[in-house]
Amino acid sequence: MARVVIDRVSIAFQSSEGVPRIAVAETNLDIADGDFVCLLGPSGCGKSTLLNVVGGLVCASTGVIMVDGREVVDPGPDRGMVFQNYSLYPWLTIRDNVEFGPKINGWPPERRRETSLDLLNLVGLREFASEYPKALSGGMRQRVAIARALAMEPKVLLMDEPFGALDAQTRSRMQELLLDIWARRKTTVLFVTHDIEEAIFLADRVLVMSAQPGQIMADFRIELPRPRSADIVASEEFTSYRRDVLHMLRH
Repeated sequence: MARVVIDRVSIAFQSSEGVPRIAVAETNLDIADGDFVCLLGPSGCGKSTLLNVVGGLVCASTGVIMVDGREVVDPGPDRGMVFQNYSLYPWLTIRDNVEFGPKINGWPPERRRETSLDLLNLVGLREFASEYPKALSGGMRQRVAIARALAMEPKVLLMDEPFGALDAQTRSRMQELLLDIWARRKTTVLFVTHDIEEAIFLADRVLVMSAQPGQIMADFRIELPRPRSADIVASEEFTSYRRDVLHMLRH
């Protein structure tokens, strides 16, 4: 677990005409240890860019990002990332994909093997450890991607629309799996989505971002009981949150 502090961060890029373009306006955010936070907003609002700044993949134009009191200046093992396109190495087996980060960081073989098999068991894929990614479905590949992100025992898990390419049924199963993993590990999670129901179902907090330049317009505390199952989307409380979040997005 880790506390993430975003302090007066803004992000600007140079346009093709050489004019600075603000992608994310000055933003302040404090995410507590073990919180599950969703960034919700329309396409192009800068939510993925903000996530990449926390991940150290993009530099902020102003301000600082702190993870457990340490400034983020580049990628690091304290932050695991999961992307929409799975990003697995096709020439490596499933187990070798999960072990890739620990191997690069010099973990001994015994520890790597124990960690990878434990994580594959956690995501229900231990029997596929010796297979290659091409043998797996999209949902299974994304489970491997989550296991790989967790292999370095990160304090923060950063997820950029990881279930966006999945069909509705698989997506629902993956959401419940993710909540189960989070409940066991209590890793701090920052999750990007444009799906209102997904954000409400998963999160402790839903942060609604405006269109460009992106900025956080609202911070909804989701007080639905945990553990959550798919049935909760039919509840009056869930419907009330959805209505409020939709109203904010429309305005």
